[in-house]
Amino acid sequence: MSIGNLPEDGNSPEDDRVSIGRALQQARISAGLTVDEVSSSTRVRTPIVRGIEQDDFSRCGGDVYARGHIRVLARAVGCDPESLIAQFDAEHGGRPTPTAPAPLFEAERIRPDPRRPNWTAAMVAAIVAVVGFVGFTLFRGGSGDGSTVADDTGSPKPSASAPTNSAAPSKPAAPNKPDPSDSAIAGVPADKVTVKLTAEDGQSWISAQDHNGRLIEEGVLREGDSKTFSDSRRIDLVLGNAGAIKLFVNGKEVKNVGTSGAVQRLSYTKGDPEAG
Repeated sequence: MSIGNLPEDGNSPEDDRVSIGRALQQARISAGLTVDEVSSSTRVRTPIVRGIEQDDFSRCGGDVYARGHIRVLARAVGCDPESLIAQFDAEHGGRPTPTAPAPLFEAERIRPDPRRPNWTAAMVAAIVAVVGFVGFTLFRGGSGDGSTVADDTGSPKPSASAPTNSAAPSKPAAPNKPDPSDSAIAGVPADKVTVKLTAEDGQSWISAQDHNGRLIEEGVLREGDSKTFSDSRRIDLVLGNAGAIKLFVNGKEVKNVGTSGAVQRLSYTKGDPEAG
């Protein structure tokens, strides 16, 4: 067996490749940045930055979050994030195949629940009926013209059609309108949590998981694109550029998702997102 093509020390070319943490550390030092400065600009906590630079990804909370941290840190120190992500996938069993967001989620969000009675339409119909009855009563009450007719003696007498006392019934007070937050949530299924992401001010890296920790979607959401996810209990999100995202949860917009370039980790369940 010939071993003439192997290096004298027996190591393969992959053994000489710079590790992910070492590559990020060297790029940070070359950029003249400290760990605290990188942590402040990326919103990744200092212990996590130090751990990644030592190739310790245990603080990241899983491979999905580790990829997001590597991508954000690489951009902050001027590295190519794609090559580092590919190296991470090769060293950690490969990238999981994301499940395509089913169109059924969007259809379920738009389609009204047939079991929910349409109280708004019933309320409007009742008001119209009451107003019509009041108008008809007032019209009948004021139809007498006060004319007189003469009897056989030639003396005028009041017409029998003239009303004596016609008190117009008062108009019923309009019912209280539903709270805007209740109306917004009523448009989506009450037995699910539904999340819609739209990249309005630039593109953003996103990741979404269901309540079992199963990856629903991961990748770059380009400017102008939208994604909608749904689950029976909970949706966990990671937003790589939170300031670019417009977020709706259960039909209601969530304000102040984050600033430009910030990494946000969010989790939502059924009901009003502001009610927790």
